[in-house]
Amino acid sequence: MLLLTLGLPAATQAAHGASVLPLLVADEPFSGKVLDENGAGLPGVTVRLKGTAAGTATDEQGNFTLAGVPEDATLLISYVGYKTQEVRARRASGLTVRLVPTQGQLNEVVVVGYGTQQRKNLIGAIAKVDPSDTKALPVGSFDAQLQGKVPGVQISSNSGVPGQAVNVRVRGATTINGSNTPLYVVDGVFINNNSLQTISTGGKATSPIADLNPSDIESIEVLKDADATALYGARGANGVILVTTKRGNFNQKPKVNVDVSQGWAKAAKLWDLATGPEHATLVNEYWLNTNGNYATRPFRPASEGGRGLPEEQPTFDRLGQVFRTARLQNYDVSVSGGNAASRYYLGGGYTKQESILRPIDFQRANFKLNLDQKLSDKVQIGVSNTFTRTYRNEGRAGDGPAGGLLQAALHTPTLLSPYDESGRLVSRASFDNVQLLIDNYDVNSTSLRYIGNLYGDVQLLPNLKFRTSLGVDFNNYDEKEYWNTLLIAGAGVGGLATSSNAQYTSLLNENTLTYRQQWGKHRVGVVVGQGLQSDTYHRTFAQGTGFPNNSFREISAASVTSSTENWTGYRLASFFGRVDYNFDDRYLLNVSFRADGSSRFGAANQWGYFPSVGAAWRVKQEKFLQEARWLSDLKLRASYGLTGNQNGIGNFAARGLWSGGANYLGGPGIAPQQLGNENLKWEQTSQANVGLDLGFLDNRITLEFNAYYKYTKNGLIQLTEPATTGFSSYWSNAVEISNKGLEFALNTVNLRSAGGLNWTTNFNIASNVNNIEQLATPIQFGSRNLILQQQGTPLYSFWVYKQLYVDPQTGNAVYDDVNKDGKITAADRQIVGSIWPKFFGGFTNTLTYKGFDASVLVSFQSGNKVYNHNRFFGEGGGARDDARVIFASNLARWQKPGDVTDVPKADGINVNNYLDGGSRWLEDGSFIRLRNVSLGYTLPESVTRHLLGGTVRLYAQGTNLVLLTKYTGLDPESASSSDANQQGIDLGTPPQPRSWQVGVNATF
Repeated sequence: MLLLTLGLPAATQAAHGASVLPLLVADEPFSGKVLDENGAGLPGVTVRLKGTAAGTATDEQGNFTLAGVPEDATLLISYVGYKTQEVRARRASGLTVRLVPTQGQLNEVVVVGYGTQQRKNLIGAIAKVDPSDTKALPVGSFDAQLQGKVPGVQISSNSGVPGQAVNVRVRGATTINGSNTPLYVVDGVFINNNSLQTISTGGKATSPIADLNPSDIESIEVLKDADATALYGARGANGVILVTTKRGNFNQKPKVNVDVSQGWAKAAKLWDLATGPEHATLVNEYWLNTNGNYATRPFRPASEGGRGLPEEQPTFDRLGQVFRTARLQNYDVSVSGGNAASRYYLGGGYTKQESILRPIDFQRANFKLNLDQKLSDKVQIGVSNTFTRTYRNEGRAGDGPAGGLLQAALHTPTLLSPYDESGRLVSRASFDNVQLLIDNYDVNSTSLRYIGNLYGDVQLLPNLKFRTSLGVDFNNYDEKEYWNTLLIAGAGVGGLATSSNAQYTSLLNENTLTYRQQWGKHRVGVVVGQGLQSDTYHRTFAQGTGFPNNSFREISAASVTSSTENWTGYRLASFFGRVDYNFDDRYLLNVSFRADGSSRFGAANQWGYFPSVGAAWRVKQEKFLQEARWLSDLKLRASYGLTGNQNGIGNFAARGLWSGGANYLGGPGIAPQQLGNENLKWEQTSQANVGLDLGFLDNRITLEFNAYYKYTKNGLIQLTEPATTGFSSYWSNAVEISNKGLEFALNTVNLRSAGGLNWTTNFNIASNVNNIEQLATPIQFGSRNLILQQQGTPLYSFWVYKQLYVDPQTGNAVYDDVNKDGKITAADRQIVGSIWPKFFGGFTNTLTYKGFDASVLVSFQSGNKVYNHNRFFGEGGGARDDARVIFASNLARWQKPGDVTDVPKADGINVNNYLDGGSRWLEDGSFIRLRNVSLGYTLPESVTRHLLGGTVRLYAQGTNLVLLTKYTGLDPESASSSDANQQGIDLGTPPQPRSWQVGVNATF
């Protein structure tokens, strides 16, 4: 809100030196002052006489003087981010006018690297997300809540297990063996976002980001282009996510906020499996198709020595045993406030989310304390503290039969009884008995984490500020598992116990000088800084087998034990700076530079240098557009810069290493462990971005468009070595990858009525094209080498045998014989699609009416592929007999000449059913997901002021209510592994659940 005071004495013109445009010569000068919402003078506000070119702009204190103003003339008062208003220039003192902010929120403050800026002055591609819109979504980590909210940011929740890792890709992927995850900065601390998990859970990994409570977050900024990320240098290639937590306000009475919610979740659907009779029918059919004798078919009358007729076979429901209706609980409370010299925020929370897969759950207890203290008018100190305890009953739900909860329930044939002849629960088909697994499942982890930052600000001069800070990220991650003799993993070894304890510590010291100055229409800001970071990781691992009985679970009781211990760490030194220049709020320029030195590289290549430059032209501020009242904003942006990456490689990747433990004849010994590469250097990504910002009708309609091109050189990768060298691989810079894309965001105020009905829409859509520009030797990843990284194709491409059709006469699958040699061999595998969608985005509608509010969020993507590995195992057509389940989809197989289907006959002799890697199981992963629907009602103040003196909002919400997709699996986002190089393969993974919650939020 702006406050405009008119009718000040004319002498203020000389006193304040207002910047004056060409004026009419008329009556005595008219003076005034423009204030911002905090009562400070606002410079750069345009004040013009309506119908003429006569005008001026406010000075640094917000004062202006305008000559040639007749009595009762009309002034036009305009400022970007506020509605232009017409004001009568009457000569009465004390005349005030309030300017109303426009819907575009151009004056909104956005957090950028080492500072803040108003949105109207942004050059870089930065998206701001209000976490209050998404914090109630029942997922483990806040990054999963951002799906569909940020253009150009693709987020995939790989499974329905809360607290597991989420894939976040900002404008594509830039590396193969390195890390493609963005840098997370919480209150100035670079936090670890790599899982410390050691114990295998079938390829899955836990998410360190889940240690943060979304309710404590004030704002989230996603930095995407080089201008926005270059100040983070070595960390910026994959984008930067800045998280600012809540703080109190000076001179604020204590404010208490309480939020409590309860909910339920369940799978929207489960796999459709063949019944016992159907399974037996297909097994018999396979027997006959492979020249088996009808008289000896497996399922025939018991009197003939068979297992009974197909129609006599039972059906056992194991999926119903392992899936449940899960309970969701969340409790948050906070207190904030302050006096003239101090402010505080104190928060605590507890979250418990049961997984829809028994007996997995996720629990997080957190405590938050932020304090700020003014020691004087020039000195302020403060601290941010986050304490979290996260407990997981971890889910082994990916690949591998032993201990796989979903594998045991899904892939055990439905006709096999869970009991033996004596009525005892037993394992079947190489999988654990589901009930035994649920009753004896013991895989858990406890994470204790502290993220803190201590800072001091000193105002050295009126325009010069010094800041020093010390950040800490400490994580103690303790894991345990025990497999007793009733389960496959422990049965053959007399019980198996594992314990792993990892400690990760990151220390960061940064020192910055910030200078800001204005000379007339010229504004300059300078930031220079220096940082030192030290990261260390220590792990102790122990394992034991052979326990006296299943009552003993501690490794000390094992007859055979083994243990390992390891330590690693690295150091990073940084120097950085940025200069931003603003002329008349029309022409903007940013220049940034950062130099990072890392201990991970060879002595000659430790330093990387990352410059960037960005410019913007606020065309709307030009005179020729000032009369265009329909156009609220028009800004052109462009940037170019370099960023780096070192994540995902070992801390000593450039060095030749030796290790102990190579004992000989009882004596200690050492042996070579790793080949060194002193020439190893920084992975470097250049990025160009052009953008356009538009606003119409007082910014009731705003558009943002970005086009970018990213090119990565010196990509970090592990190259294979001949076995004769004694080493399997070494690190090198041997990859080049490109990403190019378009991003579009549209925000509209569809309805804003005096009766209180408001309707807004936010829509975003983006497209990214990824390509491997240089890679000498193709690299295979994933189960059965389904993923191929190859020059000239996108990362994460599927390498399969392309099934053309099923011959209607023979029932045989016909595959593309690429080399035309008349045989189907590995030489005929080819790239057929990738995990990358052609486009993706989100669509949000928000309505408010008096005390009611409603919001609907839809996320979507189109054009990506998913390999349904469950179908490969479940469409064996009877060839696997009792070894695997059969999906009901297999009933659509070819049976007689003339049948038209894509499911071949049950015949394992041909390459119909055992050819893993066939394109029949590569499906379209496009989807439209009704991500969230929320309804709320805020009780009238007349009711709540007698109760609490504050506000009370009741709300209900549903998540993942509708999923529209052609994918035949349960969830097109499912992936059996958290490894980035194995995305898009769905095996043994529970889907994201459908959930409902009700809650109350009270503030007093």
